[in-house]
This record gives sequence, structure tokens and C-alpha cells, in this order.
Amino acid sequence: MIKVKLDMEDRSVFFPIETERKTLPRRGGTKRLSLSALALPAVDAAALFAVVALFGWGNRLCTAYGVVAFLGLAATGMQRGRINPTVSQDLPQILSRLSVPLLLVAVLALSSGVGAARLPNLLRVTAAAAILVPVGRGMTYGTIRLLRAHGYLFERAVIIGAGQIGAQVATILREHREYGLEPVGFLDSLEGSGLSMPILGDAHALVPVVEDNQVTTVIIAFGAVAEGELVGVLRACDALPVEVYVVPRFFELGIAPPGVTTEDVWGIPLIHLRRSALRPRARMTKRAFDLVLATVSLLALAPLFLAIALAVRRSSPGPVFFRQSRIGKDERLFELLKFRTMRVNHDSDTTWSVADDARVTRIGRFLRRTYLDELPQLLNVLRGEMSLVGPRPERPHFAQRFAQEVPRYDDRHRVPGGITGWAQVHGLRGDTPIPDRARFDNHYIENWSLWRDVVILARTITSVLLGR
Repeated sequence: MIKVKLDMEDRSVFFPIETERKTLPRRGGTKRLSLSALALPAVDAAALFAVVALFGWGNRLCTAYGVVAFLGLAATGMQRGRINPTVSQDLPQILSRLSVPLLLVAVLALSSGVGAARLPNLLRVTAAAAILVPVGRGMTYGTIRLLRAHGYLFERAVIIGAGQIGAQVATILREHREYGLEPVGFLDSLEGSGLSMPILGDAHALVPVVEDNQVTTVIIAFGAVAEGELVGVLRACDALPVEVYVVPRFFELGIAPPGVTTEDVWGIPLIHLRRSALRPRARMTKRAFDLVLATVSLLALAPLFLAIALAVRRSSPGPVFFRQSRIGKDERLFELLKFRTMRVNHDSDTTWSVADDARVTRIGRFLRRTYLDELPQLLNVLRGEMSLVGPRPERPHFAQRFAQEVPRYDDRHRVPGGITGWAQVHGLRGDTPIPDRARFDNHYIENWSLWRDVVILARTITSVLLGR
């Protein structure tokens, strides 16, 4: 017997759960996950290879188009497994992803001097891809639904919220096997009655329930769990290999956004939470981007780097680099590097602002005004301690204080700290409100994209050059 503790109106309540928390027998859940992850990429790759082989074999432009189109479909989430996949809903997004590579490859070809005579083959390949990719997906979707209906290729799901909507979602998923989800129970802060499944605990039991029952899908419905409480619970399980869906409030009024992020489950919309920055593929993409750009920047700025180092050495006795402990990803300590801008001191770990400190050297004022003192952090990026873009890492003394005073402050430690960030390009640096910074940092994490990193870097460089 397992006892689960729930908080009901500030009173501790225990109720026993006999069989509900037992791990369900394995019936293909793990295999289903790997097959789903491979199905759409394989079909897209086969369709694009076929059209290139038929209409553009030997044409480098057509080969480049096929590669870019496949990467575009993969990078924009179009190859993610779906609960209720339909070609009619995906078609506008598929066609747009197939059209952009055409324009990109054509512009690059013309600008590099490639003759326009090769472009007709490229147009034929694009037109054929616009037909074959949706056809391949339609056949794949039909096959997946058929296999699900016969008890194959399913995933296990847990529903947070045992209210009326949560109960309806559970009933729908059990009656419609074609959605490929088998609910194992509810999570809620109150014990329900007349439910089709047991309540496995409160929302804080999410991680053990997911791990014990091999759950791969979490659905958030309406229940007694407070929405503010759910934010912390879901962010705490970011490392789990689960997909998270939310039933939107007032969905009866049609406020659910159309597109590939919304699933229609027998009339109830489920919105998929992206969590892009926390996905393995996103982390690898961001890390590769950091490594390439940091390496190129260090090589290009090597003469400037050396000149600043000599100037700092001559400005006052002491080392070239200023080293300071900061809190990084998962609250791990690392040593942040800067060019030293002050005379040697020992109170920097607990002194908040030193903008007008008399110990700042003449070259230090220039470095701070131009932000050139931050250049050594490119070495932190190469070592994997930081990223080019992310929440600014804080000193342990202040991070501990802010975590106690500012809600969700610790959530910003889910990703590596950055040289610049979404908060900084909005003017939130120095002596600015910490709650605002935490909100911007968490917004960046939840809505990360490689393009947003490029935009933040461009805005940072522009601000520095314009002296803002």
C-alpha cells in the first residue's frame, strides 16, 4: 500500500491507494515511442528523395532543395508525432515549408552566378514535392490510425484534473483507440467519485507517476489544482521525456489556435506545449550554434582581445581577467570571466552595483561603456558553462536571495546562462526590477527558437554600436 499526502484547505489528508500506483504491464509503449519518432522523418525523406531522383537527379540545386526542405520540416516541428494527425490540417504548413526552400535556393543560385537554365528542374521538384509529401503523410497517418485502432502503437497518458472536462477526456481516449493514448489515471488535489480511473495523487506526484507507469503524455484539464501551482510542477518535470497538452480555458468559444500545435480530440482541443529550449534536439542545435559563432568571434577578435589584455595589465596591478562565481544551468557553480575593470578588491561577490565606484580604472570605464569587458565570456561559451544567449547568470549570494523573494526565479536556471538575453535587449540589466528579469528569462526559455537567438544577438550588437 502506498500513502499519498494531499493538502486540502491547509489540512494534511492521507488516503490509501492499493493497485492504482502499480506499474502497468508493458504492452508496447516503449516501442510505440520509437516508431512514432521515426515514421514522419522517414516518410518525408523518402518522398523528397524520390522527387529529386525523378526530376532533378544530378542537379545540385535540386539536391540542395531536398536537403533544405527536409531540415525545414524537421526544425519547425512538422515531424512531431500527433494525437489526431490529418493532412487537411497540416497541408498549409507543409506547403509553406516546401516553398521557402525554393526561394532560398533560387536566390542563392542566382546570386552565385548559376544560370537560370537550371531553375525549371527546381520548380518541377518543388511541385512534385508539394504532391508527394502530403500523399506520403496521408498514407502514414491512415496506417497509424489503423494500427492504433487494433491495439498497437499506443502511449500511456496521465490527466491532471479530475473535473468534468478531465473525465470527458479520459472517456474519449478509452473509447477512441485511434488517438493512440491509454490513460492510466488522474492527478488532482481532491479525491473524486464516480471516475473511470483512480486518482494517483496530487499534482506534485507527477514525476513518480510518469516514471512508474512509463507515461509519455501529460494532459492538463480542469480540476482542483491551482494553475499557479501547475506551472512549478510542470517546469520541475522538464527533463522527463513526455509531451504536455493543455485543454484551454473557454475552448467552447473557439479560442484554441489552429495549426499543428492544436489537436482535436473528439471536439475537445488540446494545445501542445512547445518547451523547445529543453528538447535534446534544441539543446544540440543551440550548442552547435554557440560553438561555431564563439569560435569564429574569438578568431576574428583575437587582435582586439590581445590589445585589451595589454591595456588592462598596464592600467593597474593585478590579473588581466576578473573571475567570479556564478550560478549556471541546474544551479551549478562556474567561474565567469571578464576583463578586469577595477583595482583588485574582495567585495564583488556581495556588492550589487559598482557603476560609480572610484576603484574603476580609466580603461575599465571604457570597457564597461562599450561592453568589451564581456568578451572573455566567449571562453565560458566554448567550455559549455554559458551560451551566447540566455538568462544572465547571477552571483550565489544574490541568486539565493532572489529565489526567496521572486516567484519562479529559480526556473531560469533550466538552461545555461547567456552573455546577453531577452531581458537585456529590453533594457533589463544593472539596477532594474528582478521580477521583470525573471519573467522575461522564463518567457525566453518557453518560447526559444534559433531565430530568436539570432534576433537577440543582432539587437545586442546594434545597441552596443549605437551606444544604447
